[in-house]
Amino acid sequence: MKTALTLSGSIRKGSYNRMLQQHMGRKLTEAGVAVTEISLADFDMPIFNEDLEPDNVPEAAVRLAEMWRSHDIVFIATPEYNGGVPPLLVNTVTWLSRQRPSVFRHAIFGIGGVSSGKYGTIWSLSHLRDSLTKVGTLIVPTLLGIGPAEEAFDEKGDPVEPAIIRKVEQMVHELTHFSRG
Repeated sequence: MKTALTLSGSIRKGSYNRMLQQHMGRKLTEAGVAVTEISLADFDMPIFNEDLEPDNVPEAAVRLAEMWRSHDIVFIATPEYNGGVPPLLVNTVTWLSRQRPSVFRHAIFGIGGVSSGKYGTIWSLSHLRDSLTKVGTLIVPTLLGIGPAEEAFDEKGDPVEPAIIRKVEQMVHELTHFSRG
């Protein structure tokens, strides 16, 4: 059975990106994948600074790296801050990029995000795709840019727009059928 790790680049209460993370987790479970849902709030890491290496690497970075290495699929839901990736996610990816062996060369990755604007985190997703690709990540082609957030989900936390529902289905298919060979 394939395994998936899902996370959100937002840890605030009521986060739409957490809602997207949970929705993708449900859809992956329906596709026969064993899903581990995590919160980055449970992985406290200081702002990355090379002076902390090698003696003061946060234990949370080591634990999180092992989780990323042990799953076949990683799905990241991210908000957009000032047209880019939020600091929490940037710091997480940076710490993980320092772990050996690489956490980015095993799983198939999917990325998506929800924002209050109609562009649905498209700039953040572009930056995230670029950064993750540079460290060796294989990211499926479908991007889930969803917005405006206030109109995106029903009371159960499921997307309401038909085009987004189709994109979720497409991403689940890609995540479960792509392979690193």
